[in-house]
Amino acid sequence: IESQNVTRVSEFHLMGLSEDPELQPLLFGLFLSMYLITVLGNLLIILAVSSDSHFHTPMYFSLANLSLADISFTSTMVPKMIVDIQTHNRVISYAGCLTQMSFFMLFGCLDSLLLTVMAYDRFVAICHSLHYQVIMHPRLCGSLVLLSVLISLLVSQLHNSTVLQLTYFKNVEISHFFCDPSQLLNLACSDTFTNNIVMYFVGAISGFLPISGIFFSYYKIVSSILRVPSSSGKYKAFSTCGSHLSVVCLFYGTGLGVYLSSAVSLSPRKGAVASVAYTVVTPMLNPFIYSLRNKDVKRAMWRLFRKIV
Repeated sequence: IESQNVTRVSEFHLMGLSEDPELQPLLFGLFLSMYLITVLGNLLIILAVSSDSHFHTPMYFSLANLSLADISFTSTMVPKMIVDIQTHNRVISYAGCLTQMSFFMLFGCLDSLLLTVMAYDRFVAICHSLHYQVIMHPRLCGSLVLLSVLISLLVSQLHNSTVLQLTYFKNVEISHFFCDPSQLLNLACSDTFTNNIVMYFVGAISGFLPISGIFFSYYKIVSSILRVPSSSGKYKAFSTCGSHLSVVCLFYGTGLGVYLSSAVSLSPRKGAVASVAYTVVTPMLNPFIYSLRNKDVKRAMWRLFRKIV
């Protein structure tokens, strides 16, 4: 790399989703609306679970933590994007970019691990229903959530330690609406082999292992359901994990879609547009999926909403 193409930077420029001035008001209104819906919906889930004793169960405890992680995950990126659109200033400092990436990795990994914990909960509830209360006691539930947080912190700090060693970059323009880790590593002027090893390790912990755990849990769940003689019993058993399965498919499906679209398309901007699906849309839809498919949650959220209003 020629010396004139290598820059030691103190800030980056986020290119956003579009540079068209006419689209900026539309993007501002759209993302502000989606962010408010995400925060309000997930906050109602948290308040409903914490205020109603009927929801003091392992599944809803994990759901409340997932909602909190979703709020934090979206808040890592969307408020900065909204401010950038409003102020017409897309500059982010090196420290700010590092901080944003750190929280992105933390809450993204936490989302994935909490979905795995919820899959294990459904596995115990269906395959070991008689011993559910004994196995899924409050101490174990708390330990699983705490372990998920600690692993997410480890992944985030491991990624941070790699990025901190990067001081020289080929370009200061990031074709995204937030500091995407993969794009920043691609701009770095350093040994790509080491960076790739770290990224593969991070991907294994935050992606491959949770997916494997979820797949194994549902393999056991489906095997157990197929042994149920009556069709009504099969439907009742499967309906208890329908919401979780929908969220899993939405979360990993959109993530896989973004990965495939970025691999096929040579335009980073198209990858940024596709990433809106799992960074903004998925956290927004999660409360609707759980409330629409669960009458108890729907009633509790409606009672809570009437009290607030």
